[in-house]
Amino acid sequence: MHRVVALVRPVQSTFELGCAVEVFGTQRAGVPQHYEFEVCTETPGPVPTTAGYAMFVPHDLSALTSADTVLIPGWSPVEAPLPAPVHHALLQAHARGARLVTICSGVFALARTGLLDGRSATTHWLRAEQLQREFPHIRVQPDLLFVDHGDVATSAGAGAGIDLCLHLVRADHGAAHAALIARHMVMPPHRDGGQVQYAPPPPPTDALDGLLEWADARLDTPLTVTDLAAHLNVSPRTLARRFADELGTSPGAWLLRRRVDEARTLLEETDLPVETIATRVGLTSAVNLRRRFRARVGTTPGAYRRAFRVS
Repeated sequence: MHRVVALVRPVQSTFELGCAVEVFGTQRAGVPQHYEFEVCTETPGPVPTTAGYAMFVPHDLSALTSADTVLIPGWSPVEAPLPAPVHHALLQAHARGARLVTICSGVFALARTGLLDGRSATTHWLRAEQLQREFPHIRVQPDLLFVDHGDVATSAGAGAGIDLCLHLVRADHGAAHAALIARHMVMPPHRDGGQVQYAPPPPPTDALDGLLEWADARLDTPLTVTDLAAHLNVSPRTLARRFADELGTSPGAWLLRRRVDEARTLLEETDLPVETIATRVGLTSAVNLRRRFRARVGTTPGAYRRAFRVS
């Protein structure tokens, strides 16, 4: 039996802990139980939670000495230092072969052990810049749902913690068992870790003298960088310089991103066939849309629609 131990601290997020409990610690009729789940904390007793109540945790850090997976379901506030006993316990667990897993802000605790130095990791997109700034030796991947190195794994925002936990079940016991748990949870059976966390909002439409608003209204046409430059009556080189200065990207990259982001919206909000969506966003064919979509979003249009369809 694989032993999963969640390390909690005041003030503990109930949702992030709940993600792990649902996947690893909940017994369900007809579903084989492959995991033992336990919760520990540095000082046993009442642990305040984000929900306003305290939960009683009877186990101390010694619970980590026999864990196969140590899970840190958030770390709040993220600036909180890693107490020496916790630091030591995490390093000892890793040294004897335990898998260390974080959900959302839990990565800040793991980062303080040094075990992520030189590796890629992710966290909630709102905290990605802070994580990179405080731990420059980590390659922060703000667009990913989760990153799994085998011995350490990190997830993005709390909901992505479920994706990571199901991914670990898939790795441990196969896709069929993970899909069975997901079905009981009424969750998509699989969202690949390479899928981006969210579609960032477009820049203000009045940027670049209204060019972006003009281009947005014409995404279904074969717009080119030359067309964009001509609309502003500047050379393509001048246009590229302005895009770099004002938006930090190139005109071609911006145009492709907007086409894919518009495709995401149509996949979420309509029943339009992929071929029709490709035409509406100016990507000409379903084949081209699928190729561009996978390159940017990390999944297929069909899989994205199944996971994110509104209604």
